[in-house]
Amino acid sequence: MQIVTTRLRLDGLRREDAEALFAYRSDPAVSRWQGWKPSTLADAAKFIEDQQTAAPDVPGTWWQRAIRLRDSDALVGDLGMHFLGDATVELGVTLAPAQQHQGYAREAVEVLLDFVFGGLHKQRVIARVAPRNFACMRLLEGLGMQRRDGDAGEVTFELQGSEWLAAPTDDPDRG
Repeated sequence: MQIVTTRLRLDGLRREDAEALFAYRSDPAVSRWQGWKPSTLADAAKFIEDQQTAAPDVPGTWWQRAIRLRDSDALVGDLGMHFLGDATVELGVTLAPAQQHQGYAREAVEVLLDFVFGGLHKQRVIARVAPRNFACMRLLEGLGMQRRDGDAGEVTFELQGSEWLAAPTDDPDRG
Protein backbone atom coordinates (compact mmCIF):
# COMPACT_ATOMS: atom_id res chain seq x y z
CA MET A 1 0.00 0.00 0.00
CA GLN A 2 1.28 3.42 -0.95
CA ILE A 3 -0.77 6.55 -0.39
CA VAL A 4 0.36 9.96 -1.61
CA THR A 5 -1.07 13.16 -0.13
CA THR A 6 -0.32 16.80 -0.79
CA ARG A 7 2.86 16.69 1.32
CA LEU A 8 3.38 13.07 2.32
CA ARG A 9 3.86 9.54 1.08
CA LEU A 10 2.80 6.58 3.24
CA ASP A 11 4.48 3.32 2.29
CA GLY A 12 6.51 0.46 3.73
CA LEU A 13 9.51 0.90 5.97
CA ARG A 14 12.81 0.22 4.18
CA ARG A 15 16.10 -1.19 5.43
CA GLU A 16 17.75 2.20 4.86
CA ASP A 17 15.20 3.77 7.27
CA ALA A 18 16.74 2.07 10.31
CA GLU A 19 18.94 4.98 11.38
CA ALA A 20 16.15 7.58 11.11
CA LEU A 21 13.64 5.27 12.79
CA PHE A 22 16.07 4.60 15.64
CA ALA A 23 16.86 8.31 16.02
CA TYR A 24 13.29 9.48 16.57
CA ARG A 25 11.87 6.35 18.25
CA SER A 26 14.66 6.32 20.86
CA ASP A 27 14.47 10.08 21.51
CA PRO A 28 13.16 10.50 25.10
CA ALA A 29 10.74 13.23 23.96
CA VAL A 30 9.11 10.66 21.66
CA SER A 31 9.66 7.34 23.41
CA ARG A 32 7.92 8.42 26.61
CA TRP A 33 4.62 8.22 24.70
CA GLN A 34 5.32 4.98 22.81
CA GLY A 35 4.76 1.32 23.53
CA TRP A 36 7.90 0.33 21.62
CA LYS A 37 11.33 1.90 21.90
CA PRO A 38 14.37 0.44 20.14
CA SER A 39 17.36 0.01 22.45
CA THR A 40 19.84 -0.21 19.59
CA LEU A 41 20.11 0.48 15.89
CA ALA A 42 19.94 -3.30 15.43
CA ASP A 43 16.52 -3.30 17.16
CA ALA A 44 15.24 -0.75 14.65
CA ALA A 45 16.67 -2.78 11.74
CA LYS A 46 15.02 -5.96 13.09
CA PHE A 47 11.69 -4.16 13.44
CA ILE A 48 11.90 -3.06 9.81
CA GLU A 49 12.92 -6.55 8.71
CA ASP A 50 9.94 -8.07 10.52
CA GLN A 51 7.62 -5.60 8.79
CA GLN A 52 8.80 -6.74 5.34
CA THR A 53 6.55 -9.82 5.58
CA ALA A 54 3.70 -8.18 7.51
CA ALA A 55 0.36 -7.71 5.80
CA PRO A 56 -2.69 -5.60 6.57
CA ASP A 57 -5.82 -7.00 8.16
CA VAL A 58 -4.26 -9.96 9.96
CA PRO A 59 -6.00 -10.19 13.37
CA GLY A 60 -3.67 -9.69 16.32
CA THR A 61 -0.87 -8.06 14.32
CA TRP A 62 0.55 -4.56 13.92
CA TRP A 63 1.18 -3.25 10.40
CA GLN A 64 3.51 -0.27 10.29
CA ARG A 65 3.67 2.32 7.48
CA ALA A 66 6.39 4.89 6.93
CA ILE A 67 5.47 8.59 6.83
CA ARG A 68 7.73 10.28 4.28
CA LEU A 69 7.96 13.80 2.95
CA ARG A 70 6.62 13.60 -0.57
CA ASP A 71 9.25 15.86 -2.13
CA SER A 72 12.39 14.50 -0.47
CA ASP A 73 11.30 10.95 0.45
CA ALA A 74 12.76 11.53 3.95
CA LEU A 75 11.33 9.37 6.74
CA VAL A 76 9.68 11.67 9.28
CA GLY A 77 7.55 9.20 11.22
CA ASP A 78 5.47 6.07 11.15
CA LEU A 79 1.88 4.92 11.53
CA GLY A 80 0.80 1.65 13.06
CA MET A 81 -2.41 -0.28 12.62
CA HIS A 82 -3.20 -3.04 15.12
CA PHE A 83 -5.87 -5.34 13.74
CA LEU A 84 -7.96 -6.31 16.74
CA GLY A 85 -10.44 -8.47 14.87
CA ASP A 86 -12.91 -8.31 12.02
CA ALA A 87 -14.26 -4.84 12.81
CA THR A 88 -11.75 -2.84 14.89
CA VAL A 89 -8.34 -1.30 14.27
CA GLU A 90 -6.16 0.40 16.85
CA LEU A 91 -3.97 3.14 15.44
CA GLY A 92 -0.79 4.80 16.55
CA VAL A 93 1.28 7.60 15.05
CA THR A 94 4.85 8.70 15.74
CA LEU A 95 6.68 11.71 14.32
CA ALA A 96 10.27 12.85 14.66
CA PRO A 97 10.44 15.89 16.99
CA ALA A 98 11.61 18.23 14.21
CA GLN A 99 8.55 17.30 12.14
CA GLN A 100 5.93 17.81 14.84
CA HIS A 101 3.45 20.72 14.91
CA GLN A 102 3.36 21.01 11.10
CA GLY A 103 0.13 19.11 10.47
CA TYR A 104 1.86 15.96 9.21
CA ALA A 105 0.28 13.68 11.82
CA ARG A 106 -3.20 14.91 10.96
CA GLU A 107 -2.59 14.56 7.23
CA ALA A 108 -1.28 11.02 7.67
CA VAL A 109 -4.00 9.87 10.07
CA GLU A 110 -6.77 11.29 7.86
CA VAL A 111 -5.70 9.18 4.88
CA LEU A 112 -5.15 6.21 7.16
CA LEU A 113 -8.75 6.53 8.39
CA ASP A 114 -9.94 6.70 4.77
CA PHE A 115 -8.00 3.49 4.08
CA VAL A 116 -9.24 1.66 7.19
CA PHE A 117 -12.90 2.63 6.76
CA GLY A 118 -13.19 2.98 2.98
CA GLY A 119 -10.65 0.39 1.82
CA LEU A 120 -10.68 -2.25 4.54
CA HIS A 121 -14.32 -1.61 5.52
CA LYS A 122 -13.62 -1.69 9.25
CA GLN A 123 -16.33 -0.41 11.59
CA ARG A 124 -14.32 1.21 14.37
CA VAL A 125 -10.90 2.72 15.09
CA ILE A 126 -9.53 3.21 18.57
CA ALA A 127 -6.41 4.91 19.90
CA ARG A 128 -4.87 4.62 23.34
CA VAL A 129 -3.01 7.67 24.59
CA ALA A 130 -0.98 8.48 27.69
CA PRO A 131 -3.01 10.89 29.87
CA ARG A 132 -0.42 13.67 29.58
CA ASN A 133 0.05 13.40 25.81
CA PHE A 134 -2.06 16.49 25.21
CA ALA A 135 -0.91 17.08 21.62
CA CYS A 136 -2.04 13.61 20.57
CA MET A 137 -5.36 14.01 22.38
CA ARG A 138 -5.98 17.32 20.56
CA LEU A 139 -5.15 15.62 17.25
CA LEU A 140 -7.60 12.77 17.85
CA GLU A 141 -10.36 15.07 19.06
CA GLY A 142 -9.79 17.30 16.02
CA LEU A 143 -10.34 14.25 13.80
CA GLY A 144 -13.71 13.64 15.45
CA MET A 145 -12.65 10.80 17.73
CA GLN A 146 -14.61 10.52 20.96
CA ARG A 147 -12.82 10.26 24.28
CA ARG A 148 -13.77 7.23 26.36
CA ASP A 149 -12.78 6.33 29.89
CA GLY A 150 -9.66 4.20 29.93
CA ASP A 151 -7.72 2.70 32.78
CA ALA A 152 -5.52 4.89 34.96
CA GLY A 153 -2.57 4.57 32.57
CA GLU A 154 -4.28 5.62 29.34
CA VAL A 155 -7.07 7.53 27.66
CA THR A 156 -8.99 5.76 24.90
CA PHE A 157 -10.43 7.42 21.82
CA GLU A 158 -12.91 5.87 19.42
CA LEU A 159 -14.32 6.65 15.98
CA GLN A 160 -17.04 4.79 14.11
CA GLY A 161 -16.59 4.28 10.38
CA SER A 162 -20.10 5.50 9.67
CA GLU A 163 -19.26 8.83 11.35
CA TRP A 164 -16.00 9.25 9.43
CA LEU A 165 -17.43 8.35 6.03
CA ALA A 166 -20.44 10.65 6.51
CA ALA A 167 -18.39 13.68 7.60
CA PRO A 168 -18.10 16.46 5.01
CA THR A 169 -14.59 17.42 3.98
CA ASP A 170 -12.92 20.13 1.99
CA ASP A 171 -9.56 18.36 2.14
CA PRO A 172 -8.29 17.55 -1.39
CA ASP A 173 -6.47 14.48 -0.05
CA ARG A 174 -9.68 12.93 1.26
CA GLY A 175 -12.14 11.60 -0.91
